[in-house]
Amino acid sequence: MSVETLYSLRRAEPAIRDLDRVVLLDQAVTDDGDAMPAGTEGTVVYVTQDAQTLIVEFAEPEGALATIPAASAARADRHAG
Repeated sequence: MSVETLYSLRRAEPAIRDLDRVVLLDQAVTDDGDAMPAGTEGTVVYVTQDAQTLIVEFAEPEGALATIPAASAARADRHAG
């Protein structure tokens, strides 16, 4: 493997993984029908094999889960407001 390849892999933005903290970029609706506004933080509890869909758990309402497109969330530690 070339140095250039290793460097490009190192620079690549890490994918969202299970247990990552994320922030919603768009409004989402929980499985129970509660609206979660953009900017709400949650924890990823499942990432589909193709990494296109996430199941995110929110603290309020307690235990709320939402199934969202991965493009609708950003890692909380990378989100700049």
